[in-house]
Amino acid sequence: MQLQLPQENITSKQFLFLIAIAFLFSIAMRLIWVYQFSGNPAFMWEGQLMINTNDGYFFASGAQKALEGIHEFNPRVPEVLQYGLTFFTTWLVKLTPLDLNTVILYLPALISSLVVIPMMLLGRLYHATVFGFFAALIGSIAWSYYNRTMVGYYDTDMFAAMAPMFILYFLMASIKEERLNTALYASLMIFVYPFLYDAGRAIVYGMGIIYIIYMYIFHRKDEFTPKSIILISIGLTPIFYLLKLVLIIAAYMILKRDIIKGKNLLYLSYASLAFFLIFGNIFGIIWSKIQTYSIRGFDEEGLHFYQVKQTVREAGRIPFEVMANRISGSSIGVIISLIGYLLLVIRYRPFILALPLIGIGIFSLWGGLRFTVYAVPIAAIGAVYFFYVLGSFIANTKVKYTLVSLLTALMLYPNITHIIGYKVPTVLNHDEVETLHRFQAGTSSKDYIIAWWDYGYPLWYYTGLNTLIDGGKHNHDNFIVSEILTTTSQLEAARLSRIAVETYIASDYEVVADTLFKNHQDDQVDVAGYLENLRYGNVELPTKTVDVYLYFPLRMLGIFPTVKVFSSIDLETGESKARPFYYYAERFQDTPEAIHLGNRISILKQEGQLQLGARKTPIKAFYTVINPEAGKPRVEVQNVSPMGGISVIFLAGYNRFLLVDDEMLNSTYIQMFIFEKYDTDLFELVSSDPYAKIYRLKI
Repeated sequence: MQLQLPQENITSKQFLFLIAIAFLFSIAMRLIWVYQFSGNPAFMWEGQLMINTNDGYFFASGAQKALEGIHEFNPRVPEVLQYGLTFFTTWLVKLTPLDLNTVILYLPALISSLVVIPMMLLGRLYHATVFGFFAALIGSIAWSYYNRTMVGYYDTDMFAAMAPMFILYFLMASIKEERLNTALYASLMIFVYPFLYDAGRAIVYGMGIIYIIYMYIFHRKDEFTPKSIILISIGLTPIFYLLKLVLIIAAYMILKRDIIKGKNLLYLSYASLAFFLIFGNIFGIIWSKIQTYSIRGFDEEGLHFYQVKQTVREAGRIPFEVMANRISGSSIGVIISLIGYLLLVIRYRPFILALPLIGIGIFSLWGGLRFTVYAVPIAAIGAVYFFYVLGSFIANTKVKYTLVSLLTALMLYPNITHIIGYKVPTVLNHDEVETLHRFQAGTSSKDYIIAWWDYGYPLWYYTGLNTLIDGGKHNHDNFIVSEILTTTSQLEAARLSRIAVETYIASDYEVVADTLFKNHQDDQVDVAGYLENLRYGNVELPTKTVDVYLYFPLRMLGIFPTVKVFSSIDLETGESKARPFYYYAERFQDTPEAIHLGNRISILKQEGQLQLGARKTPIKAFYTVINPEAGKPRVEVQNVSPMGGISVIFLAGYNRFLLVDDEMLNSTYIQMFIFEKYDTDLFELVSSDPYAKIYRLKI
């Protein structure tokens, strides 16, 4: 078995040509989604396809703020220099004829496809450019990397794996070439990385520490070693960014001129490393990341709020097959990749620096889907290296490269078929955005709109209003909003809405739940009693300073039980309350005897009962809701059995069924969205269509 990569004589022009092919291949694969959706007006707004990730509207709102001067009263919208993504987006819009909607749509594909460059540079580093080319083809479109960097997936994930691959290349090049310039480039890339993707600091820290250990062990006698460690340690240390940049440049200039030599240079490298380890809090950051994504439950101290990580799919445990598909396209593919990586480290020892990327991919088994993306490029390199090892048994060069090409194509196949079948929709459809567009015309940028966190960022972008919770603000205020949306008392919902918003503003945007309930304080509030008083007692409300709106979208029908979970808990003890019954069926099969709703749930027509698995229960009432083109929905009610505990709601306009008990039937959301039943002394309906209803708070 030959582990040596075949040495190739590829010119610079040929190298650039192969990079261009790999880059265009990556772009072309991502344009498949555009081809599939661009003809559908439901996914278009202002003549352009909309994006397909909620979080993208966070960064897009930051660009809006810089470009249009809106969101000035929203403390959550980022400033232009806060995130690299917002910065680059803003300047692309300013310097090109492209509008904001176009930039946020296509930027992920352009940025993420740059990953082919460091992958091919790694191949060229070992005089095996074609090896890097084959790996780049796989790594640029493999399942997880594609999912999180496709056209429309406007998020910092476009930098998550691409930027570390540049860091990996420069670190490995500095080992192989022992050139101070290369170490400088690595340090500068490490310096820039938090600006691009702050969430990945732990991975870069891991790569940096392995590099430093590697240099001390295997290159301890080389004069280059302490110099490179000084530069890398400064790049890793989390200090004020301008100071860090000055230190990196100053250190490089001093080291370049050999002003410090011998043992003094070695001692300075020790001091730089110690400085990083002390001020970098490296182990605390890594352990914090592990805890964040592997420990789930309720808050253990103070009031016992429900943790949002328990409801986020991408943060949950995943089976091996899912991890394998995400990283390499198949189970056999990821096994080949891991074996190939091990063989690669045996033959080319510096590839051990990529261990954090592989390790975080494996950690996805416990931490969730989002971690698979980091491992994709290096897994692709491992897989192609394995193909080269197999090809080493073949003497004929043409046959050898034919085999490697064929195996690469086989590795590409499941990933390409995934791309073709991955028809993810946009976050909102045209009609939903049209509703928000009409609504925002009569509002002020100081106003608030209360909605579940899934809709926070899109609401910022399309209305310019403020929210209490959003896609990145997963704190105790989820309890507040859940209570507003799910309570059976509209008086409580109205009062809590006003109190929550005014408290948020008056407290300079502190966590409302902790402020209202005095969490972690000696005089902690009896939450159950507090909410009971909002329902029935005399309550003095704070002075109104802004308008408050409640947003009830159709799409929340599918997640309403999850919304309810956050307030179905005794905050004093952490014990979950009995969950109300709720079942939502978007598809069903209608037969003469029964309407089958899936999951062994059926409506038995003749008996007037529900079949819930192995048991039957009487239907309390059958509601048929007909939504006209304009005006209040028409509701037809058939009372079936006073002994029943579950009501059936047939949403005729949507052709969907909803099964609910009395608690869910009488909730704020169900009453005000489905039936448009609301207390006119408390609320005013300001926008109503089949996709969403928006109410203004009167009190």
